[in-house]
Amino acid sequence: MALPPSLRPELLAPAGDRDCMRAAVENGADAVYFGLNCGFNARARATNVAPRELAEVMSFLHHRGVKGYITLNTLAFTDELPELESLLRVISDANVDAVLVQDLGVVRLIREACPALPIHASTQMTLTSAECIEVAQELGVERVVLPRELSIREIAKLKKSTSIELECFVHGALCVAYSGQCLTSESLGGRSANRGQCAQACRLPYDLICDGEDVDLGPQKYLLSPQDLAAYELTPELIAAGISSFKIEGRLKSADYVANITRHYRAAIDSAMRGEAIEVSREDVREMELSFSRGFSVGWLNGDDHKMLVPGLSSAKRGVLLGTVTRVYSHTVEIRLQGPVSRGDGVVFEGDRTADEEQGGRVYGVIAGGQAVDEAVATGKVELEFQHGSIDFQRMYPGQSVWKTDDPRLTARLRKTYTGPDPLRKRPLDLSVRAIAGQPAQIEAVVTPDVVSSHGQELRVGVESAEPLPVARKHPVTEEFLAEQLGRLGNTPYELRRLEAFIAGEPMIPLSVLSKLRQEMVVKLDHQAMLARPRRLHPDLALRELQQQINRRAPSAAEPRQGPRLHLLCRTLKQIETVLDEPVHREIGGNEQRPGDFGQSQNASALDRAPAIYADFQDIREYRQAVEMVHSSQRQIYLAPPRIQKPDEAGLFLALAKHSPDGILVRNLAGLRFCTERKIPFVADYSLNVANELTADFLKGQGAERVTASYDLNRDQLLNLVEAVPPQWMEVVIHQHMPMFHMEHCVFCSVLSPGTNKTNCGRPCDEHLVQLRDRVGTEHPLKADVGCRNTLYNAVPQSAAEVVATLLERGVRNLRIEFLDEEPAEVRRILSLYGDLLAQRIRGEDVWRRLNAANRVGVTRGTLEERRNPLAIL
Repeated sequence: MALPPSLRPELLAPAGDRDCMRAAVENGADAVYFGLNCGFNARARATNVAPRELAEVMSFLHHRGVKGYITLNTLAFTDELPELESLLRVISDANVDAVLVQDLGVVRLIREACPALPIHASTQMTLTSAECIEVAQELGVERVVLPRELSIREIAKLKKSTSIELECFVHGALCVAYSGQCLTSESLGGRSANRGQCAQACRLPYDLICDGEDVDLGPQKYLLSPQDLAAYELTPELIAAGISSFKIEGRLKSADYVANITRHYRAAIDSAMRGEAIEVSREDVREMELSFSRGFSVGWLNGDDHKMLVPGLSSAKRGVLLGTVTRVYSHTVEIRLQGPVSRGDGVVFEGDRTADEEQGGRVYGVIAGGQAVDEAVATGKVELEFQHGSIDFQRMYPGQSVWKTDDPRLTARLRKTYTGPDPLRKRPLDLSVRAIAGQPAQIEAVVTPDVVSSHGQELRVGVESAEPLPVARKHPVTEEFLAEQLGRLGNTPYELRRLEAFIAGEPMIPLSVLSKLRQEMVVKLDHQAMLARPRRLHPDLALRELQQQINRRAPSAAEPRQGPRLHLLCRTLKQIETVLDEPVHREIGGNEQRPGDFGQSQNASALDRAPAIYADFQDIREYRQAVEMVHSSQRQIYLAPPRIQKPDEAGLFLALAKHSPDGILVRNLAGLRFCTERKIPFVADYSLNVANELTADFLKGQGAERVTASYDLNRDQLLNLVEAVPPQWMEVVIHQHMPMFHMEHCVFCSVLSPGTNKTNCGRPCDEHLVQLRDRVGTEHPLKADVGCRNTLYNAVPQSAAEVVATLLERGVRNLRIEFLDEEPAEVRRILSLYGDLLAQRIRGEDVWRRLNAANRVGVTRGTLEERRNPLAIL
C-alpha cells in the first residue's frame, strides 16, 4: 500500500564541490549540504564553497527545486565569534535554507542575529534522547541530525516524545566514536575533530593487551574501524520510525560516489512511498561498493552487533570481491570469478596492508576459454593480464583474494548524469490554459513541491498573449495540440505532467504565439524559483548584545575573592579513600586572604567553598559507598553519570540522585534538564564543549555552578575564554588522561566474548584490564561504563601545570585533577606536586619536570601547551 505524501522523507546528499552538487541534483537529491572554505565546518579537507559564490550556488539549487544547507558544525572560539556573526549575515542574505550547528553558543548567536534562519542540530551535538533534544528545541533548533549509534527501535521511541524533525544517516562512513565526543586527534596531535580536522586514528591498526599479555587476534588488527553504513533495505522501517531526512555521508567523496549513492536511495525511497518492496540487485550493491566501501553493514540501526560492525580485517576501501586466485603463471594469473571483470578494470590482490604488501593495477586483458575477450565475464575461471612489470607474480599464491576497485564503464555512465549541458532531472509542471476566441490566451503554470523535500513553496506564474485569439478557419486548437507544443520544454528543468484546457469559440493559436508564451512562462518560473525570501536580521551587532548580557550577570567586584580549589575526580573507591586522607587536598580551599594563604575558613559556609570530589565509577552500585565515605569526612561529592543517555536510560539519573550526593557532574543536555527540573546542584563537564562565552553563559543560565572548559581549547584560546566570562564560572582540568575514543562499540565484546552485545557478552569488562597498543608502542587503557560504552584513554597523562599561575592571575579559582588507574602512592605524589604549585612553593615547570622524570611513559602538556606539531599523529 502506498504511503501518504506527508511521510515522504527528504533525500539529503553531500556536496564537497560543484561537481558533487550537480551530481546530487541530477540523481534525485531533495537537498544538499556543504561547507564554506572559510572554516567552521567539520570537513576542513573538503573543497567547500567560497562565501562570495554562495548566492550563485543557492540560486542554482533553488532553480532546480533543491534545498541547500550550510555546515557550521564545529566549535567556535571566542576570538572567532565576530567573524562568524558577519558570515551568518552572508549566509542569510544568500537565501540558505538552513545551517547545521554543533556549538550551543553558535545556536544562540544565530537566533539573535538571524531569527528566521532555520537551525539543524548537527550529529556533533550528540543529542541521543528526547530529553537532550528538548533543550536544543527550546534554543530554536528545528531539526536534529541523530547520532549514528541509535537503533530504529530507539529512533521510533524518541520520535513519539518529540515534535522536531529527525534526520538520520543512511549511508557512508561510520565514526566509531560518538560525534562531538571524540578527542583522539586532539589528544594525539592537536588536530581537533570538533574543528573539522579528524586524523582518523580509528582507521589505524591496534594490538590488544589483556591483563598484561598480548592477545593474538590473527589478522584482526583494525579493532576500531567500522564497516560502512548501508541502510537501503531499511528504508520502509526508517520512514515508519518517523525519519524526515535520509542523509548520505561523503563530503570528501567524489562526484561519481554522490551520483551513484544518491540515485540508489532515490529509487529506494520512491519504491517505499509506492508501497513496493525495496529491490536492490546484487549488481546494484556492487555498483555502490565500487564507489566506496569498507564493507557494508546496517551499523547500529538494528541494534548492537559488535562483531558485525567491526570485523577488524581492514580499514580502507576494498571495492568488490572479484574472486580467488586459483593458479599463478609467469605473466598471468587465473582466478575463479565471483563477479564480472572486463579489460580496464582496476583490481588489487589481498595482502598485509600494514606491511604495504598489497599490489594491484588495471587489467590489460581478459582470457576466457583460451581466447582474449572484450566483453565482461562474470562466472567461471579467467586469466588476467597486466601491463608488463606492474605486477610481481612471484608474490601471488592460490587462495589469494582479488578485489575489483574500479570499473571505467560504471564511472563513464555516472559522469554522464552530471556533466551534460542539459538538466536530466525535471520538475513536474502542471498547466491550465484558457483559449477563447476573441480573448487573449491565458496560461497558468504551477510547479508543486513535494510535501517535505522540495525547496520552498510552489511556483505559480501566469502569462497572456498580446492579442486576442482569432476564430480558426480550418484547424481549431485542441488540448492535445496545446500539450504537444507547450510540453516542448527542451533544456529547461521542467517537464509537463498534465495540462487542462478550457477551449471555447473554436480559436486558433499560431505556433509563434505558443512558443513566445512558453518561453515567457519558463523565464517567470526561473525567476520565481531563484527569488530570495527576505529575512529579518538583527539591526545591530547581536554578539555585542549577548556579551553585554554576560557582563550584567557577572558577580560583583565587591564580592570577596576565593582561594583556589582543587577538585578531584576519582574512578575507584581506593582513590577516594586516599584523597580523603591526604592533607594537601583538605588545605586547598576557603577564603583568599593573600596569595599563598589557602587555610580553610571554619564558618558555616566553608563546606560550600571546599574542593569537591567527583566520583566517576564503572559500577554505579559503588556510588552509595562513595557518598557515605565522603560525607563522613564532611566533604562534598558530585556523582558523574555516563557521557551518553539513550532513550531507555533516563533512570540512571534517578539511580544517582537517590544516593543524595551534593551535586551531579552533568555531561549531556539530558542531565542538565534532569538537574534543573529537580533543583539539583550541578557542574557542566567538558563534554558539553564550552569553547566560547555564549555557550558558557547558556549553561550558567541553566543553573550550572561552574562550567568546565572544552578540551579543544589550547592555552591562548582558554585564556581568551577566561577573559570573556567571569572567571568564577570556569573550571579547568589541569591534569588528566585524555578520554580519546568514546564509543557505543564495545571492543571487550567484539574480541573477548562469544557474544554480540551486552545482552549475551558475559561482561568481560568486569574481569579484565585491557589496553590497545598503537603503532608507536603506547598502550592506551580501555574502560567500559555502566552502559557498556567504551572509552579509550590516552596512556600519557596531560599536565597544564605551566599555565596554572596565569589562570590564577586571571581569576580562575576552580581547578581539577582527574585520576584514572593511579594507585595510592601515585595519587599522593600528584596531589603533593599540585598542592605545592598552588601554594607557590614550586613553579609549573617544576611540576612538569618531576612528573616527566618519574613516569615511565612520560607526561605531555597536552592541549594547554603553547605550541604543538599538528601533524604529529601522522
